[in-house]
Amino acid sequence: MEANGSAPQRARDGKHVVTLREVADAAGVSTSTVSRVLDDRVPPSRSATAERVRAVADQLGYRRNTFASSLRRGQTATIGVLVPRLSDTVMALMYEAISRAATRLGYFTVVATTGDNPADESDAARTLLARNVDGLIVASSRRDDPLPRELRERGVPHALVLRTDGISPSSVGDDEAGGYLATRHLIDLGHTGIAVLSGPLFASTAVGRLAGARKALREAGIEEVPEWIVETTFGIEDGEEAGNRLFRSTSRPTAVFAANDNLALGVVAAAHRCSLTVGDDVALVGYNDIPLSQRLPVPLTSVRTPFDQIAATALDLMLATTPVDDPIRRAMPTLIPRRSSGSHRATIAAGPQAAGNVHHRE
Repeated sequence: MEANGSAPQRARDGKHVVTLREVADAAGVSTSTVSRVLDDRVPPSRSATAERVRAVADQLGYRRNTFASSLRRGQTATIGVLVPRLSDTVMALMYEAISRAATRLGYFTVVATTGDNPADESDAARTLLARNVDGLIVASSRRDDPLPRELRERGVPHALVLRTDGISPSSVGDDEAGGYLATRHLIDLGHTGIAVLSGPLFASTAVGRLAGARKALREAGIEEVPEWIVETTFGIEDGEEAGNRLFRSTSRPTAVFAANDNLALGVVAAAHRCSLTVGDDVALVGYNDIPLSQRLPVPLTSVRTPFDQIAATALDLMLATTPVDDPIRRAMPTLIPRRSSGSHRATIAAGPQAAGNVHHRE
C-alpha cells in the first residue's frame, strides 16, 4: 500500500517508490498532513507547513498514487464512455478528447460501443457500472433514450456529449447555429436550390442542424423542396445513396448541406458517379471538420465542432458535486470555408437542368 512504513516499495523498473510516510518523516509532520497537502483535488494551502511538505516531496521525487488514493475513497478514478461506434471518425475524435481531458484530471477512461442500439447501450452502461466506474459520459444518447433517465433516478454521475435528451447534464455543440452557418454560407454564394441531408432524427444533432438549415432558408425567402430534405443515417453509404437520388432527378439541387462529413464524403462519391465536379457543378458543405476534410482532392467546406471544449465541459458536469444551474452547455461551432462550396459559378454551371430549382416565396 502507499502509506505503510514497512519494506520499501519498488516501481516496475526497480527504482524505489517514495511513500507518504517517508515524506512525512522528512518534513516532520503526520502522513495525514502530507496526504491533505498533496491532494490536487482541493485548493493548495499556502501555509509554511504546506510549502515545506511540497518542497520535501519534490526533493524526494514523490509521485501521488492516484489509484491507491481512489481505492481508499471507494472510487476507481475511472470513467466509462459510451459511443455508438469507434469506426465513426467523429466518435473516435470525441472519445480521444474525453480521454485527454480525463487524464489531465487524474482519471482513466474506458470505452464501450453500442451500435446506436438502446438495448446494447443499457447493457454496456450496466457492465461499466458493475466495474465501479466513477461515472459515465454518454455519446450515444437518443432523444427518447431511457438510459439518461435511469442514470438520473439512480443518482449515477453522468454527462451526455454531442447529443442531449434536453434534461441530463449535457455538453454539446450548438447544432442549430452550425446548421444555420452552413446553409447561410451556401445562400450567400448565390444558391437557392439547396438540399439538406439531416442525419437520423432520433439524434439531437440531426434535429438541431436541420432546424438551423431551415431557419436560414426561411430568412432568405427560399421555399423548401420536400424531396431535397433527406433523413438519413450518418454513414458514407447513406450520403452516396442520397446523393445519387438527388443528382439523377430531373431537377437537381445546385448545393448540398450534409449534416456530417461522412455524409458529405458519400455525396462526393455520388457526384463523381454522375459526372459532376464538387465545387464547380455542385457546392457541398459538411459538418464536424474531421481531419480528412481538408485533405480531399477538393477540400471540404465544413462546420468545425470544438471537441476538446465539449469534452472538458462534459467532465466538469459529470464531476460536479452539486446540481448546476445550466445543465445543457452548448459550444459554438465555426464554419471553415474550402474549395467544395465553390462560388456562384456552381449555380450557373448547373444550367437548364437546374432551372426548376429556384424556389422563392413571394
